[in-house]
Amino acid sequence: MINVSTEIEPMQDPGPAPHVMRNADIDPKAEKRAEQQVATLFTLSGLSSLLLIYSYVFLPTDVFIFIPVMGDQNAHQLGLGLGMAFSLLFLGMGAIHWAKKLMPETEVINHRHEFRSSDEDRDELVKTVKHAAAEVKLGRRSLIKRSLGFSLGLFALPPVLLLRDLGPLPKKLLETTSWKAGTRLVTDPGNRPILASDLEVGAVVQTLPEVPHPDERLLSDIAKDPVLLIRIRPEDFQLSPEKFAMTHDGIIAFSKICSHMGCAVALYEQQTKHLLCPCHQSTFDVTRGAKVIFGPAARPLPQLDITVDDEGYLIARAPFNESVGPSYWERNSQ
Repeated sequence: MINVSTEIEPMQDPGPAPHVMRNADIDPKAEKRAEQQVATLFTLSGLSSLLLIYSYVFLPTDVFIFIPVMGDQNAHQLGLGLGMAFSLLFLGMGAIHWAKKLMPETEVINHRHEFRSSDEDRDELVKTVKHAAAEVKLGRRSLIKRSLGFSLGLFALPPVLLLRDLGPLPKKLLETTSWKAGTRLVTDPGNRPILASDLEVGAVVQTLPEVPHPDERLLSDIAKDPVLLIRIRPEDFQLSPEKFAMTHDGIIAFSKICSHMGCAVALYEQQTKHLLCPCHQSTFDVTRGAKVIFGPAARPLPQLDITVDDEGYLIARAPFNESVGPSYWERNSQ
């Protein structure tokens, strides 16, 4: 009878695989060749960024070129797309090639420790970082440093140019509106002039400044020009003589853009004569010149100086004397 042992010996940890040296680790010529390849990729990335900048600044938007595979293509958009794509592609390829061919491959295990390391560990970290930086040999790879700086420097320029398409800065945009002296108030929608005699007590009308071609009105103007017309009894006003002079026969006009975050002030309570912004519940008292009585708004709604022309239509006597919109675009928001 044969006895067969059923005991299984525990598997031994073979340990890490032996490190395989790369050509760049043992051959100075291979190392130099890898460095030149990385520098070439970074340089191509920089040149691609220049292509993007050239396409954005110099290529007209109405020029088309024929590509056999793609057909007619807009040269401006094609240059922007190819420049951005190749700039990112070559920058990433250069970084990957640098890591695979030249950076150290030694595995480093960082054991868990307390949040605040000891002073000895901190000193050891500084030494390790300096040692690792020396192993990377970036200090003596001037070609890679120069090409990487060239690539990253040019890569940062296109976003600056592309930000121009976002339009003017908000503060500059809100400093002026389309309202001018003599501009008629027209209904929105409808674009019809408004007779002061047609407004009854308690009426609320959203208006815009009259323009020659309303269909071509810019979105930026639609966002900052709306004005609310409200009619109450003149004796209900609690205004200073200056503010009262900006009204007409009980009709008062305020910017519809909330002075807190720029939402549209759209709710009017006839009994209390309060305007309410639905976004954050800022409440404005119409009788006191849209003074803030509740909510986070920092200042009253700007008031438009209005009167009537020879035909009885409501017009602006002057543009807004302050910026419309959020208070945080101003230094003083009292």
